This record gives sequence, C-alpha cells and structure tokens, in this order.
Amino acid sequence: MSVTLTDIEAAAARLAGQALETPLLRNPALDERLGLTVLFKAETLQRVGAFKFRGAYNRLVQLSPAERQAGVVAFSSGNHAQGVALAARLLDMPAVIVMPSDAPQVKVAATRGYGAEVRFYDRLTESREAIAAELAQARGAIIVPAFDDPHIIAGQGTAGLELAAQAAALGLSLDAVVVPVSGGGLAAGVATAVKARSPATAIWGVEPKGFDDTRQSLAAGARQVLKPQGRTLCDSLESPFPGEITFPILQAHMAGVAVVDDAEVARAVRCAALDLKLVVEPGGAAGLAALLAGKISLRPGAVVAVILSGGNIDPALLAQILAEPAAS
Repeated sequence: MSVTLTDIEAAAARLAGQALETPLLRNPALDERLGLTVLFKAETLQRVGAFKFRGAYNRLVQLSPAERQAGVVAFSSGNHAQGVALAARLLDMPAVIVMPSDAPQVKVAATRGYGAEVRFYDRLTESREAIAAELAQARGAIIVPAFDDPHIIAGQGTAGLELAAQAAALGLSLDAVVVPVSGGGLAAGVATAVKARSPATAIWGVEPKGFDDTRQSLAAGARQVLKPQGRTLCDSLESPFPGEITFPILQAHMAGVAVVDDAEVARAVRCAALDLKLVVEPGGAAGLAALLAGKISLRPGAVVAVILSGGNIDPALLAQILAEPAAS
C-alpha cells in the first residue's frame, strides 16, 4: 500500500479551511552562520501546535456517519493525541486517547482541553496497543494510528505540498528537505509530495540517538525493531520501529538519516527561541539540530528546508534549556 501525489492533493482539498497554511520563514543571520539558505516550515504554528492535525483530520473526515457516532481511539505521547482530539471535536465525535503517564503535561492538558477522554498507561509495563484495542472493541470505535495509515500519511504530506509551492513562489529550488522521523508518517508524506514536485531534492531524516530505527532499517534493507535502553529529550520521536507502510516509501525517497543527541537538540531548541523567536519542542527541532551540528552533507550555499514539526514543550523544560549556558 502506497501513497501518491493524488492522495496528498485530495487530502489538501479536505483540509482547506481547517488546517492552516503554515509560513516558510528565513533568518539571514542564521543563513550567514551556516553558509546556507535555510527555509523553516513552521508547523509549530499549525492547529494543536504540530503537523499532526493534518493527518488526523484527513483520516477522521472520511469516516462514515455510523463510525463517527461510535467515535475513535488513538494512542500517542501527545501531538497525535491533540490532533485526533481536535479533529474529533470539529467533526462532533467522541475520542479517547491512550497516553503514557509521563507524557508532557502541556500535551495532556491540551488533549483534554479539546474534549477527548484520556486513558493513561505505564510505557514500561503496559501495551498501549492492547489497551487501545480493548477500548475500541468495547466501544465499537475506530483506532486511528499515529503514522501507519495511508490517510494519515497523505494528510501529513500536505505540509510538503505547501513547502514545495512556497519555495517555488520565492523562486528557490530546493536542494534538500530535512524532516524529523519517528514512525515515518510525516517523512513519508513530505517525501512523496516534494519528490513529485522536485525530483532532484534530497530528503533527509533526523532521529534522536538511541531511537535511530529508521537509519538502521535503511542500512539493513528491512524494518528493524529497537529495544531502547533509555529516553530521549525528543519525546515525540520515540517510536522503536518504522511503519510497515511508511518504510517502503522512506526506502524509495530518503537520501539518508542523521542522528542527534540531547545536547544538540537542546542547542537547537535554544536557537529556535533566541534566533528564530519560535517555541519549538525537542523533537520538532531535530532537523535544526542536525544542521547546527553539521550532520548533513550540503554544498555551500545550498537551499535547504527544515520542517519544525511541533512546538508543544513543557514550559519548565523550555525554561531549563534556555537557562543552560550555550555551547561554544
């Protein structure tokens, strides 16, 4: 099962008037520092503060009246939760979200604020998939995957469709697009859209250290399942494996995957706040982290777009990162 440009264009039509067309931003000082022309796709400014609303709404709006009445179930550490919760509210259907008990409180509060019921689980001892399946069976509800669903992927791909059009309107030809990767829904959708519009553009993924399952899977030529030994600052990028649907798309389109550590991510969050004047969560700043750390090979002066995928960071963590001395 694959996703095509036609699927993404259809998703864009469904999202018209619902999702925001987020801006493509530049910072001349940062361009000069990096020796690049960097375009930032600010999905931090999307509804729910992350790209996830795109895929969630595209999936839910296609449910039948009977399915809408039964409602939906999703499992997420936060951004997909909020996307599904808001989409369900807009479409007048019930939603229950299975979230880890240690999810950022800003994401939990927002999910509840959009009207969803939250069911917590222990990520070390319980299976969120099993809990979601039990809830869905008991309620007759539809499970909405976070990434491994063609409608979700197509919805996320609309960010890439916008990005390609915005860059073209500026008269710029994209040498590369840099995308954070977890299960691969955003990367697969964006890669499909951008490659259809600009085949020569290189698509780079970025994963946090210890959760580089997509990088390892691409190297092995088959999906690899990691057994994480700890956590990462990037709570939104902790999937231990790429999706069954997303992985073949990533295989076809990815130039490579860079890996960033927590210190590099914190530096990027700080840079986004102080230089770009944007609040970006750690996972959302992974692409910027890779650029700042020189993890992606680009020619001098290259035009590179970075997707800042989300901005839902707990205020206390943001304050802690901003208070830390900047790395030399």
